[in-house]
Amino acid sequence: MTMFRKLTMLVALTFASAITPVLAEPLRITIDQGQIEPMPIAVPNFIGENAAATDIATQISRVVVSDLEGSALFREIPQSAFISQVTSFASPIQYSDWRAINTQALVTGAVSVNGSSLTVKFRLFDVVTGQAQGEGLQFVGTTDSWRRMAHKVADAVYSRITGEGGYFDSRVVYVAESGPKDNRKKRLAVMDYDGAGVQYLTNDSSLVLAPRFSPTGDRVLYTSYDSGFPRIYLLDVATVGRSLLESQEGSMSFAPRFSPDGQTVVYSLSRGGNTDIYSLNLASRVPTRLTNTPAIETAPSYSPDGSQIVFESDRSGGQQVYIMSSNGGEARRISKGSGRYGTPVWSPRGDLIAFTKQDGGRFHIGVMRTDGSEERLLTTSTLDEGPTWSPNGRVIMFTRETSGASGTAALYSVDATGRNLKRISTPGAASDPAWSPLLK
Repeated sequence: MTMFRKLTMLVALTFASAITPVLAEPLRITIDQGQIEPMPIAVPNFIGENAAATDIATQISRVVVSDLEGSALFREIPQSAFISQVTSFASPIQYSDWRAINTQALVTGAVSVNGSSLTVKFRLFDVVTGQAQGEGLQFVGTTDSWRRMAHKVADAVYSRITGEGGYFDSRVVYVAESGPKDNRKKRLAVMDYDGAGVQYLTNDSSLVLAPRFSPTGDRVLYTSYDSGFPRIYLLDVATVGRSLLESQEGSMSFAPRFSPDGQTVVYSLSRGGNTDIYSLNLASRVPTRLTNTPAIETAPSYSPDGSQIVFESDRSGGQQVYIMSSNGGEARRISKGSGRYGTPVWSPRGDLIAFTKQDGGRFHIGVMRTDGSEERLLTTSTLDEGPTWSPNGRVIMFTRETSGASGTAALYSVDATGRNLKRISTPGAASDPAWSPLLK
């Protein structure tokens, strides 16, 4: 089984006997830069519709709760407070019982297992108004993919209440680290967005850096020192087969990233002490030079429409962020504050650019508008770096490394408004995360 096992999804399955029309004023959380009071939500354990489904139904409902609470937009009503008990998926909702414990949203679900086949269905109810929020949904997959199906349920609930796309059914590729700080071993690993299901894609025989997912989530670009010099490789996630992507004689290539259509790779190439940005058409394998200055220019990232590239350069004397056409040409500087700026990444929404900032001996993850305005620093520590965006552009994951000889790297995430800073659990030290798109 590949780690990206596909699910058969039956979307918008209506349960006509129990579903009422969606309200004109549905449940909604408005997400802005201010304080947000988490919405009280009840998620009774999903019903196992046959004996084989009982345990897995409970596990699925617990992952749904973990996803929703982990966003900091929802607060679970503990099951010990429940007045009503959901014993059947078809049972009518006793709204007064849920209002009595201050529930605003209710999620009910049922699970059935037939051999290795798993069916999950759920409904979302607006308890305040006493009506269903949209139609019921059903997902069909395998028992091995139960966590994915739980993430899909959570994404659907999240999207209906926030009006935004979800991000729970996604993966993160990162660099798994082991060994002492002065002899760190590194290999590529991939996991669910929440740290579960870790699988290793390479061994630790050579240094690896900067993994980046393709727009379809089935391939990963990364930099390897397998030859003794940095070279860019392309890896198939399902087969773990890899191929050398770029190897110009007398050069070093690194910091690759896919274009939004997946047909081009933009990267840095260093030759003769000079580092510029190039693009490479994956079909023809013909490189195109996009910058031509004596400066060090690296960490390129496409805009969502593929028309522009943001990158870092020291052409003005210090490390700053610039934007140019994806075909190259004149670049304009957008970073305006004090300190040094690097590793810029364009938001999937197109409205913000995340970056690493070093200023006054501290490191920050920040965001700014694409013209450099409205800069906001979201984190501060002795070393925060390398932001990556969730598929919906709401959350940023990054590396935080502790100082000192025994310092280690770990993955953290933070909301784009600066809320909900938390560590992502991994089996060992971890760095350089890159978020996948939503899985298909």
